[in-house]
Amino acid sequence: MSKKGVLLVNLGTPDSPSTADVRKYLREFLMDPRVIDVNPVLRTILVKGFIAPTRGPKSAKLYQQIWDEKTGSPLLHYSKLQQQLLQDRLGDKYMVELAMRYQSPSIESALTRLKDALVQEIQVIPMFPQYASASTGSVYEKIMDIVGKWPTSPNISFINSFHDNELMIETFANNAQKHDPESYDHILFSFHGLPQRQLIKSDHTHSYCLKVDGCCETLNDTNKFCYSAQSHHTAKLIAQKLNIPKEKYTICFQSRLGSDPWVQPYTSEIVAKLANEGKKRLLVFCPAFVADCLETVFEVTKEYGDEFKALGGEHVQLVESLNDSPTWIDALEKMVRE
Repeated sequence: MSKKGVLLVNLGTPDSPSTADVRKYLREFLMDPRVIDVNPVLRTILVKGFIAPTRGPKSAKLYQQIWDEKTGSPLLHYSKLQQQLLQDRLGDKYMVELAMRYQSPSIESALTRLKDALVQEIQVIPMFPQYASASTGSVYEKIMDIVGKWPTSPNISFINSFHDNELMIETFANNAQKHDPESYDHILFSFHGLPQRQLIKSDHTHSYCLKVDGCCETLNDTNKFCYSAQSHHTAKLIAQKLNIPKEKYTICFQSRLGSDPWVQPYTSEIVAKLANEGKKRLLVFCPAFVADCLETVFEVTKEYGDEFKALGGEHVQLVESLNDSPTWIDALEKMVRE
């Protein structure tokens, strides 16, 4: 009996923390028209002429601080563990492959392994809880571009998003309990940012996004595919699970790039605001990530932690990502089997 294929796809990581490899990664990532959705000529000038040359050395220094000589980047390390643990759970009737949208292991090589194994179907799980064109949408496009060139292909299905997955919510809540949430002055739910123009493009009604007060605060039929609305929903579910009152947490967005307006409020500004209000201890969730990475272990713990302390705060504590939690593997297994 032929196997069923499962493909886990995360964003990507440089092959090494060297400046050359980081620049190579940045070029592939940022040249994706779904990531920087501007005129192709302008995108080329920005990425190859300015961003990759200038950010490459800076980002390389950051990657060097989180890189492990044996396991590489945290993102790759935990992604491999997730693949292995899910394979163990599913057994011999399934073949689980891992790919990165950018760099290695590539989507094309993973799909080729599944094709050569003659799997009867392929289920793709983009490892992004909330849907965005720049992440999940880019994975869809890349896979269909590759498979569309095959003479024949098995059935292929996609998990669109899992922003409200009960077991994922439970995993984040369990990880937070290790740090005693009640002992913190305020709690942040910090999601990866997106340019506002990308949210506006996702509003097919052309009359809701940014035109309705609090348009992202409640998930409904109109904004059900909106990244920001799904992010707000994820945060609310985690807060409800932990009985965190609304006045004690803030939903915000990190990792801005460029001068155009991005989804707000910005995490850096909220951190400064809370410090100025006299808050001393912050607990930070990053529920847009299923594995710890540069944006969590460095940007939150180090950069925001240092900024907070410089303004009079005392401690910023990151809630660990899903990583290799058994409950998270339960969630993946359930997605596949159902």
